[in-house]
Amino acid sequence: MKNKTLAVWLTLLLGSLGLQRFYLAGRYDRWAWLTLVPSLVGWYGVARARTLGLDDLWSWALIPFGGFALAACSLMAIRYGLMDAPTWNTRFNPQADPEDAAGQTNGLTVLGLGASLMFGTTVLMASIAFSFQRLFEFTV
Repeated sequence: MKNKTLAVWLTLLLGSLGLQRFYLAGRYDRWAWLTLVPSLVGWYGVARARTLGLDDLWSWALIPFGGFALAACSLMAIRYGLMDAPTWNTRFNPQADPEDAAGQTNGLTVLGLGASLMFGTTVLMASIAFSFQRLFEFTV
């Protein structure tokens, strides 16, 4: 049984590694493996910036990939959390009753939705601000 609350928190906390996709679709899900690519690119950009400084052109071009991946994971956590129980159970628990408890929304799910909204908005705005700041500094 795939639990909606667990999926929301996995997506929020470890979504950039694709763990929610492994949980929901299995380890052979190609989208789970592809989720790693922008995260690794962003982490590589952060490592370059720490090593070479923020004046490195590639670092400011690569860092936003990680931020956008985190923002996309927050958006996916919101999507999972707002799914109603029959849709959740039909999609992820096809053998269960449509009103089964695994697809129900509870207090932890709502808390995860709020955290996803705050974290995703913050990361998205920071990534956009960082990108445009570096772009304007580079062009001036």
